[in-house]
Amino acid sequence: MSVIVPTFNERDNVEVLFAQLDAALAGIAWEAIFVDDNSPDGTAEAVRAMGARDARARCIRRVGRRGLAGACIEGMLAAQAPVVAVIDADLQHDASVLQTMLEHVQAGADLVVASRYTEGGSACGFDHQRRGWLSRTANALARGLLAVTTTDPMSGFFMIRRNAVEELAPNLSRHGFKILLDILATSKGRLRSVDVPFAFGVRQAGESKLDNRVLLDFGALLASKWIGAGLSPRFLCFAAVGTLGLLLHLVALRAALAAGVGFTNAQAIATVCAMTSNFAMNNALTYRDRRVRGWRVFPALATFYLICGAGAVANVGVAGWVFWSGSRWWVAGIAGSLIGAVWNYAMSNVLVWGASE
Repeated sequence: MSVIVPTFNERDNVEVLFAQLDAALAGIAWEAIFVDDNSPDGTAEAVRAMGARDARARCIRRVGRRGLAGACIEGMLAAQAPVVAVIDADLQHDASVLQTMLEHVQAGADLVVASRYTEGGSACGFDHQRRGWLSRTANALARGLLAVTTTDPMSGFFMIRRNAVEELAPNLSRHGFKILLDILATSKGRLRSVDVPFAFGVRQAGESKLDNRVLLDFGALLASKWIGAGLSPRFLCFAAVGTLGLLLHLVALRAALAAGVGFTNAQAIATVCAMTSNFAMNNALTYRDRRVRGWRVFPALATFYLICGAGAVANVGVAGWVFWSGSRWWVAGIAGSLIGAVWNYAMSNVLVWGASE
């Protein structure tokens, strides 16, 4: 069995967790693959030191990319064992439950979820009341919108057959923080799943993954799977930022006109304001794992201006063609906007933030 442990700034936890795994999996052939997002606290170095003493500790150090879902996917695909488990490094997951989870897989289950919300489980380990409320709300939304049957689709503690991961991997999003929800939604009920209870413990060290940006990722993933049609969660984040940019554009336009600026100049000012805002929000949120920093912000912003300018031309051209082909004005407007959005996303993904999905 391979145990996948995504880490960021959890140097103080990795040896403790490895010892817990050793005790919990006595008599079982296992390895632990720590997937570290280039932690500045030296987490990767600590894992490599363990690996020098015990070859069951492996480290994948990811440079230039971040994200919990992506780390889990890379770790699971790097595993050799037929069964893989995912567990957090913050010591809030009870490693002793792994034995029970493995027994269910050996009995025929494809997926075993360690659940805080099934009978016998507990979620009392949340360090803030807000985090507990967000977790329960997210679980309710996931079950209601995506019709998943597990009691805890937001759990970060689960076990799955590796061949199932291999089959689902091309359709999983690396942009997000809850890989289990993506697996459940993508598999569409094809996996035989079982819930086992566990008590969610208190964080010992490390950093919580739950912040406002993570909530945006969750909303985008939920919308992507609910809408279907293969839409990327990152594209939906990009589109949401664009919608906010449109509102800012209208506010800036109104303010410039109220200040006595002529319409053409006011429109130009509003356009630059909106594009600058869109770049800043996308850089901080949509592409935070590829964020442009330092002096590189200026050429990246200039490139973004050029891309959005070309997107505006495509928007107007397509809208005009659709309108003069006999469609209603609002159909033409939507068609133009969609073409512009897709163009801006595709080109920005490659030219501004470095690589396409």
